[in-house]
Amino acid sequence: MTISTQAQNILTQIADKNTKLGDLRTIAKEVKKDHVLAMELWASKRVLARQLAILIMDKKQLTEEVVDTLIHDIEPHREKEKLHLIDWLFANQLAKDKKTIAMIESWQHSKSSLKRRTYYYYQARLRWMGQTPPPNSEELLSTIEKNIETEEPEVQWMMNFTAGQIGIFQEKYRARCIALGERTGLYKDEMVAKNCTPSYLPQLIAIQVEKEKRRKRL
Repeated sequence: MTISTQAQNILTQIADKNTKLGDLRTIAKEVKKDHVLAMELWASKRVLARQLAILIMDKKQLTEEVVDTLIHDIEPHREKEKLHLIDWLFANQLAKDKKTIAMIESWQHSKSSLKRRTYYYYQARLRWMGQTPPPNSEELLSTIEKNIETEEPEVQWMMNFTAGQIGIFQEKYRARCIALGERTGLYKDEMVAKNCTPSYLPQLIAIQVEKEKRRKRL
């Protein structure tokens, strides 16, 4: 694929090993929206270029076929890069349009583990955004309880996170979410950096509930 001078210049600019996400956002702010340029950057297969590409994509161009291609392209990346790219795509593009949200809502049982992860990311986000939780918490939690232990690791973590958000923001499910963590033992032995919230559900829920209480008192 022959790429434009602008794409070549950007690829050279972000090739520095010290390039940070803030640098990508600065470039994206200057470029604004340019789907053609985004696809040129995406074609480079470089993770930073793909992160920048996501920021400048035109969401109107993100048909299901295009999104399927993007997800297919993300799959070969190393694990950490792969998860960052799919979550970045969700947060910066897919979560911002009713059309792509409708896609996500159909992905709960997709064959693609990255699509299933995105479905649960969306469900978790609905709960921490400060609005009334959606009415599917009972069904969602039952599905998580049934399937979490046999899911792919990238989906399992997001299922666990979603259960955590249900437990934090919906008190009537709190004991059930804590019990889920105790039963599965998932992430109980996880080492986390100082000031980071653990993923083990009993700890995650307790810490975040206390934070919510403090926030409301302020």
